[in-house]
Amino acid sequence: MSRIRGKDTRPEMKLRRHLHALGFRYSLHAGGLPGKPDLCLRKWRTLIFVHGCFWHRHEGCKLAGMPKSNVEFWKEKFRRTLERDKVNLGKLRALGWRVIIVWECELDERLASLPEEIKSGALA
Repeated sequence: MSRIRGKDTRPEMKLRRHLHALGFRYSLHAGGLPGKPDLCLRKWRTLIFVHGCFWHRHEGCKLAGMPKSNVEFWKEKFRRTLERDKVNLGKLRALGWRVIIVWECELDERLASLPEEIKSGALA
């Protein structure tokens, strides 16, 4: 698992390139904020997380399958991840941030609507 990347993943880079080409400016992995959001758009007080379907357990997604070996380890790991996500989301909203979650499997279809979603303040 040491080769699993937590930053600069392919889906994250694709989203960053798309938003940058449209003129959006952002900071990356804002330290000091719970959960270290992938993108921080201060102008719109909006944070974007690009969630991997496997790691963040996207419900109903074919990419979120359960590994066949060491099942108890994975169940506990995923439970902790989901709990941490929930706590961090609550903290960020309490701080007044709008949070958008983009799932890995939905990235391509969300790219077109995301700029308007950011500007309008729609929540995911």
